[in-house]
Order: sequence, then structure tokens, then C-alpha cells
Amino acid sequence: MQSGGDEGFREYLALLDRALSQVPAKPVSGDRFQMPKSKVMVIGNRTIIQNFKEIVSTLNRQPEQFFNFLLHELGTAGTIEDTRAVLHGKFSKEKIDSLIEIYTKLYVICPVCRGVDTVLRKEGRVLMMHCTACGAISPARGT
Repeated sequence: MQSGGDEGFREYLALLDRALSQVPAKPVSGDRFQMPKSKVMVIGNRTIIQNFKEIVSTLNRQPEQFFNFLLHELGTAGTIEDTRAVLHGKFSKEKIDSLIEIYTKLYVICPVCRGVDTVLRKEGRVLMMHCTACGAISPARGT
């Protein structure tokens, strides 16, 4: 009786190996979108985001749109100069990165398919997020 059990187990393992060999390998990274990280420099009473244009380019948003969000959330004033943003006040890199993450969740990632291929459009008084990947139209959650 034992030998029959061993043979059945070997046959099971052979079938299992065959099934596993036919399963496609998992991709290394499922996300093609990487959350941008800021390069922050504090000089005196000013905070400079050195890679501001790179961040808005990654998020696929207008610089003024994202900059106004930052100013509102930080309760400060500032200017955009070439590829960088200058904020009045001292703010940590962690705080800026946290706001980038919040903005991305509210205004970039589609609530339906979780894709990042979205466009913001003002319809009346409501800011709407149009997803070019799945076609969903939904109000931006931060408004």
C-alpha cells in the first residue's frame, strides 16, 4: 500500500511541476508610475524645490495648478522660477513629499482604474478628472 502512495505522490509532483512551468512569470514591477520625490533646499527663510518642473511633468499637471495646491496647503506665498519653486518659509522635504503624495491621490490617480493617465477639466464650478485609460469621468476628490 505504501509504494502505491509514493507513486501517486511522485505523479502529483510531476503534474505540479508541469503546471508551474506553464504559468507566466510575474513582472518585476507592476507599477509604471513612480511617485516623484522632491529635492528641497532651505536657504534662510525660503524653501526651494529644485526639481519642481520634473515633479509636475511626472504628474502630468500644469505647474500653476500644483503650485497653488502647495501654497494653499502650506499657507504661504511663493514663486515659480524656471525649473524650481521658491516658497516663503521653512518646510521639510518630508512635508513637501507628503503633499506630493496627497495631491497625487486626490488629483492624479483615477478612482475607478487606479491609473495615472488623467486630465483635469473645469466643468462649471466643479473640477472633473477625465481618465484617458478607462474613460471614467469623476469629480476630483480634493474639491
